[in-house]
Amino acid sequence: MTEIKVVPLGAGQDVGRSCIIVTLGGKNIMLDCGMHMGYNDNRRFPDFDYIDDGKPLTDFLDCVIISHFHLDHCGALPYMTEIVGYDGPIYMTHPTKAIAPILLEDFRKITVGKEGDHSNFFTSENIKTCMKKSIAVNLHQRVQVDDELEIKAYYAGHVLGAAMFHIRVGSQSIVYTGDYNMTPDRHLGAAWIDKCRPDLLITESTYATTIRDSKRCRERDFLKKVLDCVEKGGKVLIPVFALGRAQELCILLETFWDRLNLKVPVYFTQGLAEKANHYYKLFISWTNQKIKKTFVHRNMFDFKHIKAFDKAYMDNPGAMVVFATPGMLHAGLSLQIFKRWCTSDKNMVIMPGYCVQGTVGHKILNGVKKIDFDGHTVDVRMKVQYMSFSAHADAKGIIQLIRQSAPKNVMLVHGEEGKMVFLKKKIRNEFGIECYMPANGETVTIETTCKIPVDISLKLLKRSFTDHGGSVEPAPKRSTLVNGVLVMDDSDLRLLSTEETLAELELPSQTIRFTSNFVLSIALPAQQVTEKIVSALKTRAKCKGVLLNQDGSISISESVLIQVSKVDETNIGVLLSWSYQDEDLGGQLHKFLKNQSNII
Repeated sequence: MTEIKVVPLGAGQDVGRSCIIVTLGGKNIMLDCGMHMGYNDNRRFPDFDYIDDGKPLTDFLDCVIISHFHLDHCGALPYMTEIVGYDGPIYMTHPTKAIAPILLEDFRKITVGKEGDHSNFFTSENIKTCMKKSIAVNLHQRVQVDDELEIKAYYAGHVLGAAMFHIRVGSQSIVYTGDYNMTPDRHLGAAWIDKCRPDLLITESTYATTIRDSKRCRERDFLKKVLDCVEKGGKVLIPVFALGRAQELCILLETFWDRLNLKVPVYFTQGLAEKANHYYKLFISWTNQKIKKTFVHRNMFDFKHIKAFDKAYMDNPGAMVVFATPGMLHAGLSLQIFKRWCTSDKNMVIMPGYCVQGTVGHKILNGVKKIDFDGHTVDVRMKVQYMSFSAHADAKGIIQLIRQSAPKNVMLVHGEEGKMVFLKKKIRNEFGIECYMPANGETVTIETTCKIPVDISLKLLKRSFTDHGGSVEPAPKRSTLVNGVLVMDDSDLRLLSTEETLAELELPSQTIRFTSNFVLSIALPAQQVTEKIVSALKTRAKCKGVLLNQDGSISISESVLIQVSKVDETNIGVLLSWSYQDEDLGGQLHKFLKNQSNII
């Protein structure tokens, strides 16, 4: 038995700061390297001291894999590579490599501007240097990290460029999902993976207990709430991340505004809309089929009703809708607008996705009516709505992915403990496989069966199926026992026929025979006993190819020989001999002949 070891440095029974260390086949792989949006101190980054053991991370890690550009999955990467120190390979998709540095730089500006200069925070130069070390991969491309470690990316939906990764070392393999969505939306397709049967599936479980209602009903409810608020002269704030749900909701609102010919202004954070549009054009192949088809004639992301937002508009009178970054209300422009608008009950904030614990978004969704900003307490009077447009798989989607990939074990990460417990029980009951949910810093060891590949000679394979009475073409789902000689050549194993082995090794042929002598209490002449044995073998033992030779011996098959001789007046001696090729037949005959009631 071999084993796989997994320890989460982040996202263990928690949402945020995804960072998971996996050891399989002697290789150490880091899956994501995110930051926690709910903390402003050292807890925002994974605890890299846990793994370095006084040695450089480059000596410990064989590679780092980043699933997508959200900061809770890649936000600590420049800190790890440039401050802690890691110079090994980092793999991510092309869109992730293009977009991640922009989000990292935006967050760095917000954080340093808000908290002052940080000696333990990364710089713009750190981000650039870090991204130079990353290697972009294509979907379904098999990437050979070294002689033994292989990775392959699959489409994950969720956001532009998000990928699930199948990681293989020898006969051991795991799948890491990152964040994924099993439902297609207005601009991205659904996640998909082969039935690759990994030893372990590590899946996010953000919505482990949720089964979403009809998407059409949810969209209709969203549009109704926005319209009701602006018709009464209120302002609607929708905190979003720059790419992903922002484009989804913008397409929805743009279509609705166009249909009703509404004149209420709709704004998007200045600069980021243009960047987002640029990247959707650049990576159009990552969008859904509808957008790919219509993109040449009409760019779905060139909005007629949605304009760039300026901070000066914040105090404009009258109704408006603003998409502001970042989501979760943890910093930046969305938090500034919230501070300004939250005191009026005419206004509304719609949280379209999950909010990490510790963020303002999480607080107001849990009913907090007073928020402290820089020593000043502000009353929250505006309406607070939560509408799940999050691009994460729900419980039904997680089960669907397990069924699709057919893993031997499942591990839940990136979720809340209580919800994980529920889903863990469901997975065990439905699939009959083990499910794990380790906390941060907790190591899980999973035993796996080691498979050793062996090449079989075509001659031996054909013979084995012919000998079993079948055709030369093997049945794909039926196992067949094959006898041959296992030959090791360097590190390769081959199964050859005896003749092939002797010829290849230039060895003389040797025959191994098994012989047994026993006495039967039969008072008859030897010739008469021989005739009775021949008759019994044909009728009772149902043996084929039984021959009585001229010298009085009996032969069966290619190698079995029986000789009968007189011992004395009341006893007959029997010699039974067979070669190793007929070992099964020889054993059966030995048992049959020693029971003399079968003969007389």
